[in-house]
Parts: sequence; C-alpha cells; structure tokens
Amino acid sequence: MSDPLLVVDDLRTHLSVDGGVEAVEEVSFTIEPGETTCLVGESGSGKSLACDSIIQLVRPPAEHTGTVRFEDRDLLSASDETLQSIRGDRIAYVFQNAQNALDPVYTIGSQIDEAIRFTATS
Repeated sequence: MSDPLLVVDDLRTHLSVDGGVEAVEEVSFTIEPGETTCLVGESGSGKSLACDSIIQLVRPPAEHTGTVRFEDRDLLSASDETLQSIRGDRIAYVFQNAQNALDPVYTIGSQIDEAIRFTATS
C-alpha cells in the first residue's frame, strides 16, 4: 500500500479577533492516492476556513497547530515558494456553489478579464 497523499491531524486555526477565536478545531482525516474526499457541514461551520488552513491561505496573525502533511511535506512549516508550487498544481479544492462561480459557456480567461475590467472601472 502506498503512503497517504494528505494527512491532517488535529488541525486547529486560532484567529486573533474578538479576543481570539478557535475557528478550526480538531480536524483530522487522511486521503489516500486516488480517493475523492468531501468536507461537508452546515453553513458557517468552518469548511472553507479548514481548507484554506490546510493549504496555508490563512496567514498570520492566524496561528495553526496540528499536522498537515501533503506528499510527505509539512505544509504548516513550508516556505511560501514551496506552497506556491503546490497550490493549484498538486492540491486544490472546489468551492461550494462552484457552478455559480464561473460560467461554463465562456472561457475562464474571458471571465477573469471581465472581472478585472469591472474592478478597474469601479
């Protein structure tokens, strides 16, 4: 049997707002190569924050504890360069309501161009 692809063990994310909030508590799971995994829960339960914490998109002053190992690399202590090489290429997640995020009729590039043009004129 091969090594696990992703191991998350007792992941916790502490946010320094309102006196401190434990926003992600005791998240643990393992994903083996070839597996598809869904993280489900009620609205506001921390699914997106947990995923962002796993791939280190929640930056300081947030504090992460626990273990996150992807392809046997410790993501919680990985350099920005290492994380950039992994995100989107080796590890990613599909946002909830993804069908509403991009229109499949148009290319992604044209939709991003439109968003940039709209933002630049606002």
